[in-house]
Amino acid sequence: MKSHPLERALSSDALTQYPYASQRRLVMGSRGAVATSQSLATLAGMEMLSAGGNAVDAAIAMAIALTVVEPTSNGIGSDAFALVWDGGMHGLNASGKSPHGLPLEPFADLPQMPTLGWLTPTVPGAVSAWQSLWKRWGKLPFERLFEPAIRYAEQGFPVSPEVARAWSRAEALFVSLSGEEFAPFQEVFFVEGRAPRAGEIWRSPNHAKTLSAIATTGGEAFYRGELADAIVQFAETTGGYFTGEDFATHQAEWVEPISTTYRGVTVWELPPNTQGIAALMALNILEGLDLAQHGRDSIESYHMQIEAMKLAYADVYRHVSDTRFMELSIEELLSKVYAAERRQLIRDRAIPLPTSGMTKGGTVYLAAADEELMVSFIQSNYNGFGSGILIPNTGIALHNRGTGFSTQIGHPNRVAAGKRPFHTIIPGFLSYDDQPIGPFGVMGAPMQPQGHLQMVVNLVDYGMNPQAALDAPRWRWIAKDQVLLEPPVFPTVAVGLSDRAHQIQLSAEPSAFGRGQIILRSGETLIAASEPRADGLALAW
Repeated sequence: MKSHPLERALSSDALTQYPYASQRRLVMGSRGAVATSQSLATLAGMEMLSAGGNAVDAAIAMAIALTVVEPTSNGIGSDAFALVWDGGMHGLNASGKSPHGLPLEPFADLPQMPTLGWLTPTVPGAVSAWQSLWKRWGKLPFERLFEPAIRYAEQGFPVSPEVARAWSRAEALFVSLSGEEFAPFQEVFFVEGRAPRAGEIWRSPNHAKTLSAIATTGGEAFYRGELADAIVQFAETTGGYFTGEDFATHQAEWVEPISTTYRGVTVWELPPNTQGIAALMALNILEGLDLAQHGRDSIESYHMQIEAMKLAYADVYRHVSDTRFMELSIEELLSKVYAAERRQLIRDRAIPLPTSGMTKGGTVYLAAADEELMVSFIQSNYNGFGSGILIPNTGIALHNRGTGFSTQIGHPNRVAAGKRPFHTIIPGFLSYDDQPIGPFGVMGAPMQPQGHLQMVVNLVDYGMNPQAALDAPRWRWIAKDQVLLEPPVFPTVAVGLSDRAHQIQLSAEPSAFGRGQIILRSGETLIAASEPRADGLALAW
């Protein structure tokens, strides 16, 4: 019998080990499991499972609930992506295109894309993701999936600690904005000119009203009804570029997932316009290096992982965009022969690479599983709250995913009308020998592929159980030789990496290192874990 690549990570011995002293523990069940970055959203998923729904119902309900209880990272005006296992792997790209009438003149003299205002939103795709997933796999009535979120929005909920911290960090920026396009956003999210504090009750009745309209129309109100009309009208009166056609022609797209094998385990991502390919390229480079001979918390292991990731990012930032505009094929970028060539560039000292120019992200990731389905789902406003634009009387805060475009002439990801931007949000999934292991993800803009790589390495190379893999201290490459380390990283590692020409900074900010969830299957048992750096919760039954 072939040895399972995650045999050590899912063994009885590993499941009882928590080497990084997390206060969280694995949860296990056999009928279903759910995990999100906010406990009330996780409860929404469990509510669907208890009502007879499946993992897709649970995932959608959690995604909808997160637009209310974690508005600092996502909303009704988000984009979304998903991987679903139902005996085979399916990918959904629910990102939107830039307005078809978007002019290029405003970008001509900009060194990089703006993060606020009407130049940044593309058509929001999250609602189309909920629609598409439910139509294909949903078991409960569509309206039922909205009930927890509507309840939270109408009755209010206590703002959780990490969400409150993110809200507070955004306060100075968003309260200071001037312009009629920003006023509705400020009135909803910064009542009395401040962010709500942890434990305070926050309500959004208009959010509830909008979710009700989406629920009762099967999502049509958002793209071809009253909500689409409200978005277009506000754009017309405040300098935006959306038209009714932009929304009416939007369609979530079923896509072929991409994958690579890493020491026998298959790692799945979505194809460009997402950056999931970066994780796969880095894993291809790492596969030819014997990480396991070095300790998990060793200088050598950190150095090799960081360098592999930098090499992958150098290619991704140069070549990846909407696939219609890419010059290199996915097959070329994922070639193991090419990875072997890139591997030869890794030396004992850090390789300097150009600055990426990517911004800090605002994203939610969730996972769900039952006896037949497994879902990896991610939803995002991108840069924190997004564009700063909220449609009056709706609770719809528009994302700023257009910030992911490049302003460089000739770049395949250059901003253009009717085009999808480079996307940072990536759901992940693991399988082995054509059987599912399970969904995983780590949110956080450029941290996401880096988090995916570190999770896979922790599980496969170091045999860590899912919760330990999440708890383990992380690194984050920023640009050139700059690397962030979490304070739990051993000082000897920080000094050793500095000696190898890495520019090391320590950061105690949890959001700098992403926030993940994971559900893995071992036989009939589902093993779920939630990120200690967020307000998350994993539940199973």
